[in-house]
Amino acid sequence: MAAAEEGGAAAVVEAASSDRFRQLLQQPGKSLVVVHFWAPWAPQCVQMNNVMAELSKEHPRVTFVKLEAEAVPEVSEKYEITSVPTFLFFKNSQKIDRLDGAHAPELTKKVQRHATSSSTPPGSNDGAKEDLNTRLKKLISAAPCMLFMKGTPQEPRCGFSRQIVEILNKNNIVFSSFDIFSDEEVRQGLKIYSSWPTYPQLYVAGELIGGLDIVKELEASGELDTICPKAHKLEDRLKVLINKASVMLFMKGNKQAAKCGFSKQIIEILNNTGADYETFDILEDEEVRQGLKKYSNWPTYPQLYVKGELVGGLDIVKELNENGELSSVLKGEN
Repeated sequence: MAAAEEGGAAAVVEAASSDRFRQLLQQPGKSLVVVHFWAPWAPQCVQMNNVMAELSKEHPRVTFVKLEAEAVPEVSEKYEITSVPTFLFFKNSQKIDRLDGAHAPELTKKVQRHATSSSTPPGSNDGAKEDLNTRLKKLISAAPCMLFMKGTPQEPRCGFSRQIVEILNKNNIVFSSFDIFSDEEVRQGLKIYSSWPTYPQLYVAGELIGGLDIVKELEASGELDTICPKAHKLEDRLKVLINKASVMLFMKGNKQAAKCGFSKQIIEILNNTGADYETFDILEDEEVRQGLKKYSNWPTYPQLYVKGELVGGLDIVKELNENGELSSVLKGEN
């Protein structure tokens, strides 16, 4: 393992500042730059650095960069890095793709695709088209209701996307979304795949419903309610979630892979007690992430609940542990 880590350090460039990061994006002669936003406390990040070291041997014309996310908050905020590991792909200083999570096979595929996309011989792209179509099919079926839009529901980046989000929210419809600005291949490929040239695009059960005009018509006729899955009230959903297990931890990541230092610390404490507990990754659900803060009047994460009652965050759990009271609290005795 030591040899692999030494190799990773030599093969992968480390950007220690935002200025160095910008310099690396502007290197002449390097068509593709892959940046790993990582944290030294996350073991999955160390593993992915080793994966990048191996990829750098196969792709000498690609620049592989590791950037400690918490050391350059202005860069992390600009590119909406909310968890580690996250990978961004750049060509000519422009972001062209993104990968969230420790997915070595997907990282390998993306590097291969982007590294060769500008030099693919004629007649050899049939396999690439097939791979893209497979990916698009998975994306449009990733949730019962999928919206492909410009930006995110929290920050739409065009008026049409903003309007369709407002309609879906007003009608209490559960939906997931995909930012087409984050992936040019998806942005262009989906137009052809669905024979629909504009965005936003709404899909239900893997089938195209249409764009903003059609959604407006469906709302006006009352059909939207019957086509799209409806949400339960958020408060009811939160009650179900905090009572899902006797001990519930709401955190960044999960018990196998924490995605922030505070979450990592609280998991270590809980594991040492030997208590059974379940986790919920608040990074996977923005509605729960924001709603639970108001529901429990507790503004930060992680949050620990026992039998549906809030115990507190990391500081309180630390204090209970030091006082020898944590085990009894987790059993619901206090």
